[in-house]
Amino acid sequence: MPKSAIGQLEQIAGQIHKQLTLGVVPEMNLPTRSKANIIFDQQQQVWKYGKSRTTRTAKKLDGAYMLLRTTHLLDFIRDMVGQQKSSTLRELYYISEGWDLGKFHSQDESNKLIEDLEIVTSFQREDFKIRPEEDGAKVLGDLTLTEINRKGKPMRINCRDDVGDTGYAIPYNVEPEKITFNNSGNARCIIAIETGGMFDRLVENGFDESHGAILVHIKGQPARSTRRFLQRLSDETSLPLLVFTDADPWSYRIYGSIAYGAIKTAHISHLLATPTARYLGVTPSDITNYELPHDELTERDRQALKSMRSDPRFLNDYWSSEIELQLEMGLKAEQQALAKYGLDFVTDTYLPEKLAEAGL
Repeated sequence: MPKSAIGQLEQIAGQIHKQLTLGVVPEMNLPTRSKANIIFDQQQQVWKYGKSRTTRTAKKLDGAYMLLRTTHLLDFIRDMVGQQKSSTLRELYYISEGWDLGKFHSQDESNKLIEDLEIVTSFQREDFKIRPEEDGAKVLGDLTLTEINRKGKPMRINCRDDVGDTGYAIPYNVEPEKITFNNSGNARCIIAIETGGMFDRLVENGFDESHGAILVHIKGQPARSTRRFLQRLSDETSLPLLVFTDADPWSYRIYGSIAYGAIKTAHISHLLATPTARYLGVTPSDITNYELPHDELTERDRQALKSMRSDPRFLNDYWSSEIELQLEMGLKAEQQALAKYGLDFVTDTYLPEKLAEAGL
């Protein structure tokens, strides 16, 4: 845990203590956590909190309980770091059972308080040794990195030659003190892949070697560590990042979260988003152009597509055209639909054509 992160937490505790010592009702000031206070920064192309702020004060019962939980949480993090331990978000929720009046009533409450600490301190929960339940994504390709292992020793790993078929597993903490990128060999691009089946197909067909691609299985909606890893990898290697998903509105949102961030993580979009990321496919027009097997859009799919018409992440000619085409067609398709033409079609024909269109 960075010393500066510890210092920030100690400042919060010190401020609460000072207010109590002076006989002042303790309070915390932070950005208003509402959708109305989240804006899309057109210049940086990421979601951000606006200027509206709110004060959490012990004058109100709910505020008093939350400040009590905050002090318990700060104490817990300090002890945990001292013992060189970490905790999952779920474990944190259950640990609060021992905090008497300070216990959380739901995990949503504990998750939001961790997010509050991120907002107030400008650090990530990983800096506080709080980790998610889900594991990170998988990477396979000619990328050499150094990871500090659990014994504090540096390990040099090539994500193609030093791993099995499943690739290198991205840890929950991917900051420079944990991972450094050494070189990207002959890699020409990074491809973030939605589904495990397609990732395995590209690995089995050797697409990482034949086309100089660093393949990343993002496991559906990517975890924060995955998005941070992709951002750092693209920025530090100057390799283009391409996102390869199914042709449905939920998959397009996966691309949107990688490229521009998500409303839920607006306070750290600058650490997670890669605005230069490009969408590789599958697209609605591909369904027609490649005559892909497909399913009909559900009403929920249609509503999601219609909402994208006003989503600032998709307000451009390319997405407007694809969205309207999909609504008109009423169809969606999976990545695996490309197998209609054989197991090698995606690596021998489809992706090479898509990369050529992208200038790669």
